[in-house]
Formats: sequence, structure tokens, C-alpha cells
Amino acid sequence: MNVLVFPCGSEIGLELHRSLCYSTHFTLFGGSSIADHGRFVYKNYIGNIPFVEDYRFIDDINKIIDDNDIEYIFPAHDSVVLELAKAESIGKLHCRVITSDLKTCQLTRSKEKTYNLLKDSLPTPKIFGYSEITRDDYPLFLKPDIGQGSKGTHAVYNKEDLDYYLNKDPELLILEYLPGKEFTIDCFTDKTGTLLFSEGRLRARIQNGISVNSVHIKDKRFLLYAQKINDLLSFRGVWFFQVKERANSELVLMEVSTRVAGTMGFSRSRGVNLALLSLFDALNFDVSIDENDYQISIDRALQNVYQHNISYEHVYLDFDDLVILNGKVNPMVMAFVYQCFNKGVKIHLLTKHKQDLPATLKKYHLEKVFDDIIWITDKNDKYKSIKEKNAILIDDSFAERKDVSFNLGLPVFDAHTIECLIEPL
Repeated sequence: MNVLVFPCGSEIGLELHRSLCYSTHFTLFGGSSIADHGRFVYKNYIGNIPFVEDYRFIDDINKIIDDNDIEYIFPAHDSVVLELAKAESIGKLHCRVITSDLKTCQLTRSKEKTYNLLKDSLPTPKIFGYSEITRDDYPLFLKPDIGQGSKGTHAVYNKEDLDYYLNKDPELLILEYLPGKEFTIDCFTDKTGTLLFSEGRLRARIQNGISVNSVHIKDKRFLLYAQKINDLLSFRGVWFFQVKERANSELVLMEVSTRVAGTMGFSRSRGVNLALLSLFDALNFDVSIDENDYQISIDRALQNVYQHNISYEHVYLDFDDLVILNGKVNPMVMAFVYQCFNKGVKIHLLTKHKQDLPATLKKYHLEKVFDDIIWITDKNDKYKSIKEKNAILIDDSFAERKDVSFNLGLPVFDAHTIECLIEPL
């Protein structure tokens, strides 16, 4: 089945790609309104889609759905969740949306509405009216009623700061300041409304509203809060909520969302692929969860993905200090080798290995990996063994690369540049 992720270049969209790209049951399509990172990651990429606020958005999405036989769409932004849920609820969308029902999406999009619904069941932040604030109430926290991540949020420590930000945006909620640790609880509710999964993680380091370092945390309160939220709202598939501690360590609800969280790969690493489970649940399969019981943490940073115009049908590959690095097989090189195998690109091992080459290949289980092996045992230069024009050389030796480049005019690569040749799935 074909699944569209929109917008595919957000952190949520990229996590959905990591969650679903290896599945043999679904083919991923990525869509975006801007030229973002998604075009480097999604093999089936569709750009220039109108923004969600554009009056053409639903019509253009439906054309994409029809043209590509899309059966499910995974929204990867809070505003997109709500807009698609609205369109589906009135029969204007040509496929299913992987999210909860419209009423739940509408309510959780508003922080104030969420707090008002849940305040009698769970601790929620105190909301201040401007006129009731005293000096003792500072610091305070300002947050948009409708927003995501940390965008538009401010900690304020005095009336001057408060007035400054409220003059810029009078609609900001004025909330109590929560000084303690912050947690995200990833959840899954099946087609019967049963909460099957709730797992908490500490948001140990946050950048731009995204948790870039998380640690698994066991706390009985996470499940208790999840059950109460699940009882009061109608979820389907993946969702999450966030809590933060007061000074006395009481957990206070910050937000609830009916989408994938950007760091939900944390749960996936423990064996619970919430995105994939949501698709199978949408297909009305009975799903179950079997989580690995081990401690794990996650740390995230920018990842490089490249596009290039290099065309080649042959790769000449050095051996020592490249395929074998520090006495071990280099996994980056082997990933590239098998990428070439999948594309029908020939791999020629080109080496001046000084030991018994057949014995070394056998030692590392590499006897049958390469299309052919050119073992130079004399003083001949490597470039003399390269016969094809549509070829590249990968070699850790600058001198060898320079010879090939000068004499043959072919692209040459060192070990550290192989990453630019790796293609996304």
C-alpha cells in the first residue's frame, strides 16, 4: 500500500521515514511545500504542495492521492493533522488519515481546551489572568494556545518582560513556571480504544523544542496519566503527551498530541514501532506489543545526506585501510558495496595487498563479495588497471587518487567521502 507523509522534511516526517522505509508492506511517498531535507531522504518525493492554510491544499493533496494510488496519509505537523482530520470527517479527502478522531484533534490542538478538559483528573498548569498577577508569582511562562515545540514560548521574570511579550502577542497564555524535569510519554491506543502502550523518556537536552537527548524512565505515574487521558479522549493509533515537574516533583500536564513525536525513534529502538503499528491498526488488524526490556538512551545531531550528478557503472575499490580498517571490516564501505550490488554496478577490488590476499579475504568472509579482484604484486600504478571510462576510484592513498584523476580524469574518493555516495532507501 502507498503511504504519503506530509510534510516529509520535518523532524516528524524524517522519523516516519526511519520507521517505515524498511517495511515490505508499504511504499512511502514524501510531500512538502518547501525545498526541505525530505527531498534528500524520500525516494518518492513530491514538492511544491500548497501550504496547509492555502485554499488549494485539499484539492492538490487529493490529486496527489489519486495520481499515486495513496491509501493512507501520515500527517507530520500539528496543523496538518487538524486540517486533514477535518477534510476526512466530511468526506472530502480521498484516503484515510492516520490520526485520532476530529474532536480529539481539535481539542488537543488548543492547550487551554486541553487543560480545561483534564484539570479535574490531572494536575495542569495554573493559568493567570493579567490583572491577578502579583510579584510573588514570577517567574511565569508564556505559551501560544495553538503551537508546537518551543516556538513562541518565553520565560518571564518581571512585569517589564511580561508586558513586552504580551504587546507582541496578546493571545499568549500566561502560565505558572515549571522548573523541574520534562518528560515525553509515547502512547498507542488500538481500534477498540484500549491503551496498549505508554512509555516515558526524559527530555534531557532540548534544541528548538525537539528532544535531542532522551533517557528511558520508568515511573508508575506515566501509565496512570496515560490511562486518564485515554479515558477522556478518543485516540486511534499513535499519540503522546508531555509533562513537567513542579518544584515539589509533582508532574504537570503540558500538552497532548495526536501525532508521531519527533523522537519516537526512542520507542522504536526498544522494539515498538508506533508508526507501523498505527498503519496495521488502521487496516483493522489485531496488533500487540512486545517491548525489549533493556536500558537505552538516544542522542541526536544533524545527519548528512547528499545528492550528486556522478554517473558510474564500475567502482574500483582499494582494500587495505579502506575495506579493512584497523583490523576490522569497514561497515560504511560494505554498505556502499551492497548498494552497488543492488544497482548492478560492478565492484572491482584493486589492491597492492602485501600478505596472502586469498587468505585475508577468507579471514574476513569476503571471498565472494567482489565482481573481480585485481591484485597488483609488482610496482605498476593502479591507474593502468582501470579500463572503463564510466568508473570511479575509492582509495585512501592520495597519490593513487591523484594518478587516476590526472591520467584518466575519473572521480576519486577517500574513505571519509564515501558517505556522499550512500543513497537513502
